[in-house]
Amino acid sequence: MKRVLQGDEDDSSTSSEGPTEPRKKVRQLDDEAPSTWGHLPQEILLHVFQHLPLLDRAYASQVCRSWNEAFHMPELWRCFEFELNQPATSYLKATHPDLIKQIIKRHSNHLQYVSFKVDSSTESAEAACGILSQLVNCSLKTLGLISTARPSFMELPKSHFISALTVVFVNSKSLSSLKIDDTPVDDPSLKVLVANNSDTLKLLKMSSCPHVSPAGILCVADQCHGLRELALNYHLLSDELLLALSSEKHVHLEHLRIDVVSENPGQTQFHTIKKSSWDAMVRHSPKFNLVMYFFLYEDEFGPFFRDEIPVTHLYFGRSVSKDVLGRVGLTCPRLVELVVCANGLRPLDEELIRIAERCQQLSAIGLGECEVSCSAFVEFVKMCGRRLSQLSIMEEVLIPDHKYSLDEIHWEVSKHLGRVWFPDMMPTW
Repeated sequence: MKRVLQGDEDDSSTSSEGPTEPRKKVRQLDDEAPSTWGHLPQEILLHVFQHLPLLDRAYASQVCRSWNEAFHMPELWRCFEFELNQPATSYLKATHPDLIKQIIKRHSNHLQYVSFKVDSSTESAEAACGILSQLVNCSLKTLGLISTARPSFMELPKSHFISALTVVFVNSKSLSSLKIDDTPVDDPSLKVLVANNSDTLKLLKMSSCPHVSPAGILCVADQCHGLRELALNYHLLSDELLLALSSEKHVHLEHLRIDVVSENPGQTQFHTIKKSSWDAMVRHSPKFNLVMYFFLYEDEFGPFFRDEIPVTHLYFGRSVSKDVLGRVGLTCPRLVELVVCANGLRPLDEELIRIAERCQQLSAIGLGECEVSCSAFVEFVKMCGRRLSQLSIMEEVLIPDHKYSLDEIHWEVSKHLGRVWFPDMMPTW
């Protein structure tokens, strides 16, 4: 019995001592854990931090000194979007003022790809200009000024905005992309841009910039031979600009966007661009996309679509007449995409058939408040065939006739498209 008891005692002592070893090991690992996490290689921390939202990065920077150093690595600050919103007028989150101060103090020379997203308040636009004016030690590659609502930059004093923007133009010697739509930029400031960034500028978007003249944008085209994308209002477009973009020194243009907007109905006079100028553009850049947005009233389309025009993407934001759409079919052989917001109550049967016949590259079409008979629509789809990759037609557009009802048309259209298709439905709440 004693032996058995002795054995039991040995076993019990062994079992009691057994768990103590793992506990020591666990305690040892726990002691080493902070030093292990704190000594992660910087390249691993950088990879992790690059996948974290800014706020999470800020929290992580408080863990230890090593993570705080990782938080300030230049690679994490090359791309930044300043969100400037007033809590009283906007529900969007805003970049914290303390973070803005820290960026300007420690990372302004690291910034390369910067955008400002401001709400409709003048205070937010002023804050953006305040930040721009302090970027004296940075060399930006891209800059975007984005108004999320009405163009608040236009409400600033012109001299104040130009002064802040000029700081960036002067200090950034390699600016390649500039988006300054709806701003009071002017001709002299564009000259500063060209003087410092003519060799690198590739993209310029400046729609709705009323202080820029055709001569100002022509100066950009004459000097920036690497310009590949350009967006502007129609009043800045000229024969001279197209010829400058078509010169031997200039690279092939890839994208030209033109906004044709009527600010004062019946009072805006629109000039005509010569067919020879468009022809020169096509010869120089045969694959370029010409995107045109029209926001005109029906009686203002007189100068347009009289001669052949190399437009590829065409959007009508207001009601457009049958006559104009008929001319589109005759003068736009390069058309790839067509969107018609509204037309009225006269069916567009003949116009659609003409577009299908003449526009052999058409692959996307959208019709809003228009009317088309089901038979004409099926014929249009049959002529275009499977090249129609996007077909967005409201159900209210289609008018049943003796051949097709609304229940039958989707089968016929699907057959010619090679895929299942249904007309869009107006959502009901």
